[in-house]
Amino acid sequence: MNAPPQLFVRSVPLPDDRDLLAHLPDDAPLAWLHGGSGLVAWGEAARVVLPARTEPGDVQRFTAAARWFAGLEPQVDDQVRRPGSGLMAFGSFAFDPRSDGSTLVVPRVAVGRDRSGTWLTTIGDQPGRHPAELLAPHAPPRPVGPLRWTDGARTAEDWGTQVATAVRRIRGGAYDKVVLARDRYAEAESPIDPRTLLARLAADYPTCYAFTVDGLTGATPELLIRREGEDLTSLVLAGTAPRGGTEVEDRRLGQDLAESAKNAEEHRYAVDSLRDRLAPLCTAFDAPDRPELLRLANVQHLASPVRATLRPGASTLDVVAAMHPTAAVGGTPTEAAVEAIRGLEGMDRGRYAGPVGWIDADGNGEWGIALRCAQLDGPRARLIAGCGIVAGSRPEEEITEADAKFEVMRAALTDGE
Repeated sequence: MNAPPQLFVRSVPLPDDRDLLAHLPDDAPLAWLHGGSGLVAWGEAARVVLPARTEPGDVQRFTAAARWFAGLEPQVDDQVRRPGSGLMAFGSFAFDPRSDGSTLVVPRVAVGRDRSGTWLTTIGDQPGRHPAELLAPHAPPRPVGPLRWTDGARTAEDWGTQVATAVRRIRGGAYDKVVLARDRYAEAESPIDPRTLLARLAADYPTCYAFTVDGLTGATPELLIRREGEDLTSLVLAGTAPRGGTEVEDRRLGQDLAESAKNAEEHRYAVDSLRDRLAPLCTAFDAPDRPELLRLANVQHLASPVRATLRPGASTLDVVAAMHPTAAVGGTPTEAAVEAIRGLEGMDRGRYAGPVGWIDADGNGEWGIALRCAQLDGPRARLIAGCGIVAGSRPEEEITEADAKFEVMRAALTDGE
């Protein structure tokens, strides 16, 4: 790992109420957006790439990332002093420590916004010099154009067979729950502009967290952790149903979800797993007795908002390491479920279902789980969707659920008439 550069950081208020996405160039943008607030950034002042590990449960990549970020020691002029101002970095980690792609990126320019206002951060290797990227005009987002769709590692039918295998093993006591995912590919005629997808996702899913880091672009409903000072919040999502075509059907589907023993079991595993993992790092943990319904544009979930208080000395990435993978994206027990994923999925998830978000030098940050997303590589997009499998799961229902989850990115990739 190379020695970090000397950085000079300046954050100032910005009297600008334009949409945050209007600031972004098309070249490797970075973004984390939620309901009109968040951070957009571009350029690269510093980066660390964490190598794949050999041990299946290795958390050293999180520790190494935290150590690298803490070692930057920049000179900072922060006239804003809010979460996300001053030195900050975007990050994305692979689901499996044995996969490549985990990284932290310190941008050269960032624009942030919260309820108190908008600010501009510049980060460079010389004091007082604004990066050239700040002044460059940006071309508008490009339409995606026609797409050619192909299956990934498994067809829907093949994947359903693996779901049935997982159900048999669960009933045999091998594990309690496993989350199985499958992938699909879309190919355009020219490179896909992540800003186009971000704009569509932010508009269609304002309650989700729209993101792009190193080409991984999506809108996750699942907040892994938000930290402000010592206060932590999280949102557990587990248990899913489609939206109805009419108001009556929608209410019925929501009621069926709320009363489903299978989905209640899946959700309970997720909440209990989170409580157990946070216990060594937190002094308090508060979760509701019953989940609530979270209705999104295409699906509805069982959701439990969770609050906790961080113990002194614990870092944000310590919390991320302890929480990943949650039962909502891995399974229960964790080691057995993750080993089952490696054997049944027949693919490398990459950064799908891994932590994605940002961190600042004061320890504040927001990290989600990279769901409802696609990995962009020039004209190609790889989409992945997963479902929680328990003893009561039926393959045909899980195929339908995965298709509903694919629809988020399929729609974002599709140009309007």
